[in-house]
Amino acid sequence: MIGRLAAFSLLALLLAGLAAGALAVARGEEPGGIEEVWIALFGPPDLGPVDFAALRRAPSRSDALACAADICPLAQADAVPPDFAVAGARLREIVRAVAGRQPRTDLVFTDRWGEQDRYVARTAWLRCPDTVTVEIVGRGEGRSSLALYIRSQVGCPVPATSHARLTRWLDGIAAAAGIEANKG
Repeated sequence: MIGRLAAFSLLALLLAGLAAGALAVARGEEPGGIEEVWIALFGPPDLGPVDFAALRRAPSRSDALACAADICPLAQADAVPPDFAVAGARLREIVRAVAGRQPRTDLVFTDRWGEQDRYVARTAWLRCPDTVTVEIVGRGEGRSSLALYIRSQVGCPVPATSHARLTRWLDGIAAAAGIEANKG
């Protein structure tokens, strides 16, 4: 009899937990939603600045990096962005426009005296936060490149999310910068 009562209590507790989790996911960014759960469990979603020259990637992280070897000498990049035929200030504007078109993405920090901006991008369903750090790198008169690093705070639902996001951002930036370079 005590075994059944314990099993029933455990089942009721499990169902209550699932219901609370479903409610948090349904509320999303609203007060009491899943975003507040992530903050309570893991802290603020902005993971802070990146020193690309000293960056070393952890093998178990859910991250993605686009960076040239001269900018990130200590890290293995997933992609190498091209040198764009636009000035650095204009490339930064292009990146901001591309970021603005990404769903569930917010600018959370801009370095007024440097070339680094950070965004928090969230997955669709569970709203898991990724910090997207972009640094513009001058490549001479009217040319620039960038370093783009996406780090998952929570690592859900799958690590491939960061790589897919990296590809979308790079494709959008390259398309916008290419169109602009062709106009000028």
